[in-house]
Amino acid sequence: MIQDVRIEVLYDNYPHPEGKKELWGFSCLISGTEKTILFDTGDVGDTLLANMSAQGVDPKTIDQIVISHDHYDHTGGLDKLLGECESPTVFLLESFSPETKQLCARPGVNVVENSNSIEICRDVYTTGEMAGPLSEQALILRTSAGLIVVMGCAHPGVVEMVAKAKELLDDDILFIMGGFHLLDHSEDMIDGVIASLQEFPVRYVAPTHCTGDVARRMFKEAYGNNFIEVGVGSTIALSDLLKK
Repeated sequence: MIQDVRIEVLYDNYPHPEGKKELWGFSCLISGTEKTILFDTGDVGDTLLANMSAQGVDPKTIDQIVISHDHYDHTGGLDKLLGECESPTVFLLESFSPETKQLCARPGVNVVENSNSIEICRDVYTTGEMAGPLSEQALILRTSAGLIVVMGCAHPGVVEMVAKAKELLDDDILFIMGGFHLLDHSEDMIDGVIASLQEFPVRYVAPTHCTGDVARRMFKEAYGNNFIEVGVGSTIALSDLLKK
């Protein structure tokens, strides 16, 4: 199991701390795992690369790239990024568009298309393709303290994606982060989502991107000190999380 892991938010429409360059989209870097993983690429490649440079991240250190779903604000940075990486493996869903697949078909890039859950490196798994308004996959990290689930937009439903992670790996849910896609939901619906997540229970939450301001506020009220505010520029370390 993973003993410690760092997740750095490289692209988001929320800045944290203030002053970072925020744009609509999401990308984060996962390190401390067997392979260094970039999850999603935001929308604008130049902004992604600039944020990486500002945060001291060398694209050549990225071993694997996982794309959650085939939408511009998660795939838009791929073209520029792949031009700077060194022999990465890119994990796509089989249902992705021919255009996205063709974008990755270049010398030195290994493309893996999947629809089922797979272990991409030691103790790191995809959920496999989950149906929703847009088909999507999440990333699951099996740590010594429980499961971490990283989502792009949670189009299939944040509760459903967490349930899938628990079903696949049968462990406690320590932490979930990313876009929860609650931007246009009513407060009653958001209350229901929070209640369902607390029933698992999900111990820590870091909602961002398409979660929405209202939902973020409600999660903060419900989770208190176990709410983690994130945005572009944030770094979350498992060891620090467990000290809270």
